[in-house]
Amino acid sequence: MGYDSIFWLPICAVLTGAGLVLSYYAGRSRGYQSMLRGVAWSLIPLAAYLTGSIKMFWKIGDAIGNYASGFAFSPVKWAGIGVAALAFVLFVVTGGRHRRRAVRERRKAAKAGQQGAPAAPPAAAGIEQSGTVPATAIMPAVTARQPQPAKATQPAKRSGKTAAPVDQDMKDIEEILRNRGI
Repeated sequence: MGYDSIFWLPICAVLTGAGLVLSYYAGRSRGYQSMLRGVAWSLIPLAAYLTGSIKMFWKIGDAIGNYASGFAFSPVKWAGIGVAALAFVLFVVTGGRHRRRAVRERRKAAKAGQQGAPAAPPAAAGIEQSGTVPATAIMPAVTARQPQPAKATQPAKRSGKTAAPVDQDMKDIEEILRNRGI
């Protein structure tokens, strides 16, 4: 069955007409915006016929079908799929190593910042070797967290109960919230 053996105008006209009828009923129950959206979708088959796009879609579908049918008994094409899968796995694996290296460099820069030494510059050598910009060059440098002076804790109320020890992380969170007025 070829493209020329199908009567495309009646098919497109029926699809458009059915869509317009359904759009009318949808518009009565859901509103005008829904109806107008349905009309827009309904006009697509007729527009595709009038512009000749249906013939293009037919040719694309035919080419994809012929391409896919060639895979059924072709060991060469299956070998090509295997090579493409190997390439994909290699891309994924090397991307993970690059990210881990960037994390290590940021940690080194953070340690250098804590010790008072200037932070190491982003991996400029990585730019020259691979031709791509590493994540450390794009992301801002990690700022080292300065130790906070210890605050005196308030004594427990004299109701006979002892106060539970407060976790240092919870103190930090409470202080952040207090600084923001929450």
